[in-house]
Amino acid sequence: MDKGKGIERENPCRPDLKVHWVWKKIIEYISSVHYAYWIILITILLAMSLKVIPSRLLNLFWQKIVEYKFLVGLVSGFSVIAISLVWKKGQEIDIWVFKIFNVEDGHSPWLDKFMLAGTQLGNGVFALILALFFHARVDKLLAYEVVLGTLTLWLTVELLKMMIRRKRPFIGLKDIRVVGAKARGHSFPSGHTSQAFFMATLLFQHFEFGLATGIILYALALLVGITRIYLGMHYPRDVLGGAILGIAWGLVGAIVNSYIR
Repeated sequence: MDKGKGIERENPCRPDLKVHWVWKKIIEYISSVHYAYWIILITILLAMSLKVIPSRLLNLFWQKIVEYKFLVGLVSGFSVIAISLVWKKGQEIDIWVFKIFNVEDGHSPWLDKFMLAGTQLGNGVFALILALFFHARVDKLLAYEVVLGTLTLWLTVELLKMMIRRKRPFIGLKDIRVVGAKARGHSFPSGHTSQAFFMATLLFQHFEFGLATGIILYALALLVGITRIYLGMHYPRDVLGGAILGIAWGLVGAIVNSYIR
């Protein structure tokens, strides 16, 4: 492989952010778990959730999902992006955009910390904690929707990663930055981004927020996508695919919610 291209080459990445040893140990432990075990765990959690959620609600969820066809457009868009991963020119564009966000000069420690904190908004664990709050203080049905949506989305993302098997940027590129611990598993689609856009779509539809609040929700979701590139974990098309997948998942939840109530 031509070294000048800077792709498909093992890379000595430069971790630029020091993480407290307690959090470092937790991150290292989580990262050491093989992704196959994560799929098993997610499946078990999903099965437990299906036992807890009333069967009447589960039946309504399914009925309303199968009635709507317009989500085919989003699914088709996601499929096009997935297929485009074999396009050589697309990979070159991916690398060019990736390096704009990841290796530009002038990164500061506070920005690294901000990005590392912001990426947690797309963490599935954060969504489950939010669901507990909704269950206790806001709306139990919304809590069920968040749990079901998060677990099924999480499982779908992991299965897609196993099938597509796209390498992460820090494996294929040289001279890039990795902020924090390296993520395990494959790169497409971005799970954090899909989760962030799922939550933004679901909450926007559920609470019927105005335009200003909607812009804030989707701006936060976009921020999560940018953090995944900034931290060195994903290419731009991973983020784009994750965003489309998350919006589709959120629309399904919103459709179900509108007919159940």
